[in-house]
Order: sequence, then structure tokens, then C-alpha cells
Amino acid sequence: MSKARVALVTGGTGGIGTAICRRLAQMGHKVATNYRDEGRAKAWQDAQKAAGFDITIVPGDVGSPESAAAMVAAVEQALGPVDVLINNAGITRDGTFHRMKPEQWNDVINTNLNSCFNVTRPVIDGMRDRKWGRIVQISSINGLKGQYGQANYAAAKAGMHGFTISLARENAKLGITVNTVSPGYVATDMVMAVPEEVRAKIVADIPTGRLGTPEEIAYAVGFLVADEAAWITGSNLDINGGHHMGW
Repeated sequence: MSKARVALVTGGTGGIGTAICRRLAQMGHKVATNYRDEGRAKAWQDAQKAAGFDITIVPGDVGSPESAAAMVAAVEQALGPVDVLINNAGITRDGTFHRMKPEQWNDVINTNLNSCFNVTRPVIDGMRDRKWGRIVQISSINGLKGQYGQANYAAAKAGMHGFTISLARENAKLGITVNTVSPGYVATDMVMAVPEEVRAKIVADIPTGRLGTPEEIAYAVGFLVADEAAWITGSNLDINGGHHMGW
């Protein structure tokens, strides 16, 4: 049985993030997430509370080292040392590369990849001191197979696993595991906003014949952060209904 710990989930108010927050709370952890829009975040927090989940929210821009450090400090002041970190925050700024603007590239790399440094750096020393930690990056199927119009997103998501395997090697002897989860197409608001005919083409390529659910991604995260998962580190777990297979 896993011990109750403090868990920080970045981007926790989104579809997959919400499911992860709820899953970790169900496991007994004290869960926090960050926000940039206070009004929206408080409405989200109230909705979670109404559903039986008490999630702490703190301000924080994961793309800024200073803001990320202040965010971690606020979580630790409110709940205690962070032992479980889920780097989930991400954005898209799609466009074919030959037309991509520098800000489209930089915004995605900063929010999706640099954030892994910005948020992990303030918690890693404490994990090393306590000789226990769980870090999970939420990457993407498109970091593995690429996607038309997503050179920026695919580069960032692929980079997340490079970060994972190096950090895993550096910290394996200190009781800290670092892993990646790469979801395929999941029925979040963002995916459901795609035109129905486009969505139908995506589903037609998925061997299981359906989109994933946020809860299925959250289940994998819960598995990786459990005490019993101590021998799993440096791994990438593909969860995509067979859409992309490798070994």
C-alpha cells in the first residue's frame, strides 16, 4: 500500500490533468496544481470539491523559472515537501514548419519542455535528501511518431523523454524514479473540438476503435507513482489503443 504523500500536478485543471489530480487524491495523496487564471481555477477547484476532491491551487507559470520556484514554495508551505511531481502542463501552437513563427516554436518549447526543468529543479534536492521521489512526464504519441504541423510540439514531447531517461539515471540510487507516459488521442475538450470528420479519421486508425479517456491515462500515472513501482525508472509507457506500437 502506498504511503500518502504530497503530489504536484502541473496543468492540473485540463482534461487529463483533472483526472490525474483525482486519481492521486483517491490514492490518499495531498494534491496541488497551478493556475494562471485565478477565476477559472477557483471555479475548477469548487467543482472538484463538490465531487469530493480537495485540491490545493497555487499561482504559477511553468514557463518561468522564478514563477515555478515560487509555485513549488507555495505548495510546500501549504502541504509539505513535494515527493510526487507530474509534469503535465502543455500547449499547442500548430503550423507547418515552413510557415512557423519563432514565437510559435518558442512558446511550445518553453511551456512543454523548459517547464520540466523549471518545476523539477526546485523539488529534486528535497527528493534526493529524503531518498524518495516519483517524477512523471506526460508526453504524447506525437513525440514518438511525429505529426504534420507539429514540429514544435513533437520536438518538445520527444525532449521530455530524453529528460526522463537522464534524470532517471542520475537519481536511481536515491529512491527516485523518473518515467514518461505518452498518451494517444484522448477524449478531452481539445480533441472533441476537432471537426467530427477529422476525429473520425483519427479513430479509424486506432486499433481499439475509440479515443482514450483521461481516467485511463491517470490510472497509468497512479501505477508509476506507487511505492510498489520502485523498480520502474527511465521507462516510457505508451497508452494509445495500439495507434502507435514499438518496443
